[in-house]
Amino acid sequence: MIVIPAIDLKEGKCVRLEQGLMDRDTVFNDHPGAQARAWQDKGAELLHIVDLDGAFAGEPKNRSAIEEIVKAISIPSQLGGGIRDIATVEAYLSLGIGRVIIGTAAQRNPEFVKEACTKFPGKIVVGIDAKNGMVAVQGWAEVTGVTAVELARTFEGFGVSAIIYTDISRDGMMQGPNLEATRQLAEAISIPVIASGGLSSLNDIENLMAIESSGVIGVITGKAIYSGAIDLAEAIKITKR
Repeated sequence: MIVIPAIDLKEGKCVRLEQGLMDRDTVFNDHPGAQARAWQDKGAELLHIVDLDGAFAGEPKNRSAIEEIVKAISIPSQLGGGIRDIATVEAYLSLGIGRVIIGTAAQRNPEFVKEACTKFPGKIVVGIDAKNGMVAVQGWAEVTGVTAVELARTFEGFGVSAIIYTDISRDGMMQGPNLEATRQLAEAISIPVIASGGLSSLNDIENLMAIESSGVIGVITGKAIYSGAIDLAEAIKITKR
C-alpha cells in the first residue's frame, strides 16, 4: 500500500476543503510547486492533484499551477478535476502528468472512459465520490441515484488502472476513512482501489493495511499531513515494514 499526498488547487493555491464545500477552504501554500517538492522530499512515491475550480467548472482551470508542480517533482503524479474529453486527457498527459482521473464524466459517459483507456493504456484512473454510498458528481454538488459499487462494476474490463473511492462525508473531517465501504467496493470489483477521505492518524493507515488483501492498494491524504496530525515520512515508513 502506498500513501499518496494530495494537492488541491483553488485559484492557483494549495487548499483543503471540508466535505467538498468551496466556501469552507483553508489555504496551506501559495506555491504549489514548492509544496509538491516538499512532499517528494518526505518520501512520496506518487502525488495526487485536484483542480477544484476545474471540477466545478467542468473544464481545466489551474493549468499554470499544474505546470509548476510537474516541473518541481520527479515522481509520478495523477490529476483530476474537470476532465470531460479526450483532448483534455491528451493535453495533461503531454504536460507530464502520469495518470488522469475521470470523475463526473465517468458516471455520465462510461464510453468516454473506455475510449480513454484504449487510447492511453495504463494512464486512466476513475474517481468515484460517494455520500451515504451514493455517487456524487460535479464537484460533489450533485448526488445521483447510483451506488458506488454499481458504477465501479461498469468499468470492469475497460483497462482502468485504479478507482479512487472518496467518502465525501469524511473528507477533510479527520474522522478516519470509511473502512467498511472501501472494503466492500474493493471486494466487489477486480480493479485496484485507492481510499480517500478522512485519514486522521497512523492508526488509520494500519487499519487500511488490514484490508489490503481486498484490493486496496493506496490511500490519499490531505488535511492530516497539512495540519501535522500525520507525518508523511512516518506514514510511508509504516507501509514499508
